[in-house]
Amino acid sequence: MPASTDEAPSMVKALRFYDRGDLRLEEVETLPCGPDDVRLQIHYCGICGTDVTEYTNGPLFPPAKGRKNVLTGVSLPVVMGHEFAGTITEVGLSVTGFTIGQRVAVNPACDHRHYDAEHCNPCQNGQYNICDSTATYGLSAPGGGFSEQIVVKAINCFVLPGSVSLKSAALVEPLAVAHHCIKLSGFKSGQTVLICGAGPIGLAILLILRVMGASKVIVTEILETRMSQARNFGADSVLSPFQSTHSNGGSDGTTLDTIHNLAHDGVDVAFDATGLQSTLDLAIAATKPRGTIFNVAIHKKPLSLNLNLLAIKEKRLLAGICYLAEDFEAVIQMMADGSLQADGMITSIVPLSNIVQGGFEQLISNRDAHVKILIQPD
Repeated sequence: MPASTDEAPSMVKALRFYDRGDLRLEEVETLPCGPDDVRLQIHYCGICGTDVTEYTNGPLFPPAKGRKNVLTGVSLPVVMGHEFAGTITEVGLSVTGFTIGQRVAVNPACDHRHYDAEHCNPCQNGQYNICDSTATYGLSAPGGGFSEQIVVKAINCFVLPGSVSLKSAALVEPLAVAHHCIKLSGFKSGQTVLICGAGPIGLAILLILRVMGASKVIVTEILETRMSQARNFGADSVLSPFQSTHSNGGSDGTTLDTIHNLAHDGVDVAFDATGLQSTLDLAIAATKPRGTIFNVAIHKKPLSLNLNLLAIKEKRLLAGICYLAEDFEAVIQMMADGSLQADGMITSIVPLSNIVQGGFEQLISNRDAHVKILIQPD
């Protein structure tokens, strides 16, 4: 039998996504703890922008109604929440290196390793984040963080040092996104950077860049709360993006001019964390010759791209969204040594019983007041 503090309850409260605009907090059956699994008591789970987009425009990452995820077999409704941390309460028979009572952060991504499936080429090369059939706890794999408990594969867990709180650990997932994308961009210490958008991912990029030695970070943002957050987190300049920058490379003025004044012939790397046409255009125009534009946004609709603007100045356009185990390890180490202080991203902690009105609806109707809302089981 698996090691356990006591017998797991047969039912737990969880938030399930049924369809666009249809979230239900209800009792669900607990899943068995398999030989390679651990059971966690959830302490905190962050609401991601992806969660809100699923609520308003989904299903996007969950399977469509009447269909199943090809890797996990999951179908609607799904338990939501993928930015979570908790305490181990049960350990599967084959699990080593984990014990009951340990506090962990969780990588929610699943791949062919998790389901004994034939490995695709990315998985064979250790590029598990771009598995051909990737799935995610809280979106398309069994269980999610908006629950009292969850069963996950032990390989997805990262033990927290004593100096890292469970509240901070709920921020590791978005910070791992930032860390991975910064690595992919080719950023080097001492370079100048533009970040378009100071939402959770934009702010996470800012925080990680400061630890990694950016010489100057410029942020564009429209919401005053997030502009203030960016200043507090160490942005050298925070600008409004409202002055238009056109897809033909022209500009009506001050935002682009200011960036060029601050960064001479342009920034070395520009991160677009908004997914808007205007910010993509600005990022391209603000990047120096042979610089890099990096997209870290999920787009609601396709954007236009003038490739001549890249070709003429030999600029690179890259993109990424997910992470590897090494990104979680790096972020946790930064938190442990004190170089990464991220708790300022948290603007509210809401009980699970009030998740829809106090969490999702707040991020829709009162977006200016929030960066990251954490959900805590009652």
